[in-house]
Amino acid sequence: MPSVIQPTDRAVWHPDKMGKSTLFESPRMLVGLNAFEPGQAHALHAHHGMDKLYYVIEGQGLFLLENAERPMRAGDLLVASDGVPHGIRNNSSRRLLVMAVLAPGPSTDTVSAPRSANNRE
Repeated sequence: MPSVIQPTDRAVWHPDKMGKSTLFESPRMLVGLNAFEPGQAHALHAHHGMDKLYYVIEGQGLFLLENAERPMRAGDLLVASDGVPHGIRNNSSRRLLVMAVLAPGPSTDTVSAPRSANNRE
């Protein structure tokens, strides 16, 4: 049965790395939280065969894209389509909490670092 979730109550914070928690998971979709202390980041990466939506719940920082950085703040949304490199950096002095929705749900072989001139796969 569906239930109401308060994302801020389910956030996991770590002093040394981004915190992750799962709010919902099925083969069709994953809904999770990425919790960033000041200075923390989720490195540029891409998902193959999945789309990803980021929604900023609280705080501010940067959406990282292959050739750009975009400011983000509470209420902002970014969609990274299949294969588009993306990431997040908390460049502020406060916590940053972002909901991530992936569809379809991830499998172990769908995430990779973006290709570069030195990393041609």
